[in-house]
Amino acid sequence: MPASLVRIDRHDGGLVAEFVLDRPDALNAVSTDMAVAIAEAATELTTDSVVRCVVLTSTHPKAFCVGADLKERNGFTDAQLMVQRPVARRAYQGVMNLPMPAIAAVDGFALGGGFELALACDLIVAGAGAVVGLPEVSVGVIPAGGGTQNLVRRVGRAKAADLIFTARRLSAPDALEFGAVDRVVEAGTARDAALELARTIARHSPVGLRNAKMALRRGADTDLATGLEVEDAAWRATAFSGDRREGVAAFAEKRTPNWPGA
Repeated sequence: MPASLVRIDRHDGGLVAEFVLDRPDALNAVSTDMAVAIAEAATELTTDSVVRCVVLTSTHPKAFCVGADLKERNGFTDAQLMVQRPVARRAYQGVMNLPMPAIAAVDGFALGGGFELALACDLIVAGAGAVVGLPEVSVGVIPAGGGTQNLVRRVGRAKAADLIFTARRLSAPDALEFGAVDRVVEAGTARDAALELARTIARHSPVGLRNAKMALRRGADTDLATGLEVEDAAWRATAFSGDRREGVAAFAEKRTPNWPGA
């Protein structure tokens, strides 16, 4: 992947992976090349059996990501826009499909496709000065990086419609009340807070974490009865694993588990 656009930094022996958006000169606007880099980084993490939690961050203190690179798109023909579309979809779906828990650390602006990248994660930690929104209809398009689907699953249909139809922006405190972010911390500390949260998560069973995420994601889109079957399948995949045996043994022996991860 282009090192100047996205990089992966590993912490705590590789248990926590920091997925860094690194195009500060453009406030991390998602160009075609940036989308390719995001998709490639997501693929690398998806196949990494060591990583237990991912934190999506930005190198720019005032912007997580401002969305699609409209300067690039302004010069596109319709045919070029259609060519770019599957590239962009792979980027957003790559983040959504990460098998381990993912946390977005948002300081500054997370707008349009930038907020959609955050929404693709399981949790969003926002600095007090963060601003989020999906303003796409104000420039003649719609949220199409999963925004219309992920936001409604977070806040409900009416609230999602309110935010998308008005194209308005929410401050971090308002976004927390709205349900669009999960935690608000002191401005400028979202990365540190998200990494600390990731370390807490990464102490737990990697098999359990991945199967719990699978059950949450798949079950949420079904009726209750089907969701309970999804949960049962995830339980079976976890209960007969080495992680379950190690977890029970460690509890009985009053020691820290040494997770086999299988």
